[in-house]
Amino acid sequence: MALEAIHAKAPQKRISPRKYNPAFFKLLFASLLILFLLKVTLSSVICIFFSKNVLSVEKKMTVKGLVHTELECVKNNLTTEEKVWSCCPKNWKPFNSHCYFFSTDSKSWNKSEESCSSMQAHLLVINTEEEQDFIIQNLKTDSSYYVGLSDPEGQRHWQWVDQTPYNENVTFWHPNEPNNKNERCVTIDYRLQWGWNDLFCDRTEKSVCEMMKIYL
Repeated sequence: MALEAIHAKAPQKRISPRKYNPAFFKLLFASLLILFLLKVTLSSVICIFFSKNVLSVEKKMTVKGLVHTELECVKNNLTTEEKVWSCCPKNWKPFNSHCYFFSTDSKSWNKSEESCSSMQAHLLVINTEEEQDFIIQNLKTDSSYYVGLSDPEGQRHWQWVDQTPYNENVTFWHPNEPNNKNERCVTIDYRLQWGWNDLFCDRTEKSVCEMMKIYL
């Protein structure tokens, strides 16, 4: 008896088309619109806040008669409710309550002090070891830098340009310096380590200017 192969086809599952859900798309659109509006509002608030602060700083700069047109500022929280900007001119370096400018051109001591004065500053006055350490981190070992210390009469009566009393306990002379009464001005230079050196005031050297931070 011959066997006949019977081939039965499995019933195919019908896939129903996905139904369009208008409520979902309305919700998605509304969510995206809200996010967009929030972003626009936040950006506007930031811009207004920034503009007000910039205008406030610019106004205070005008009132103070500053010669520096660009300042780099941080906002300080005080013990009172008042908040002020603590600023240094652009390209100056801040340390504690002062700003420092490291010159790249060379001038005599007098011309260096005049240059600092034109920027509402004076030649560097070093009051602490911490300040000395900060300064030397920004100097180049192949250069000498005038500071605001001099001996105008050649009598070893050293004077700082801002009238700060000369304190022999806070000095950083190289060994065997100062060594010449005719060398009446002072530089910082590097000789195996950083230190002070007296030299003739008409020598052209680089310099460091110092000023109080600007508070706006």
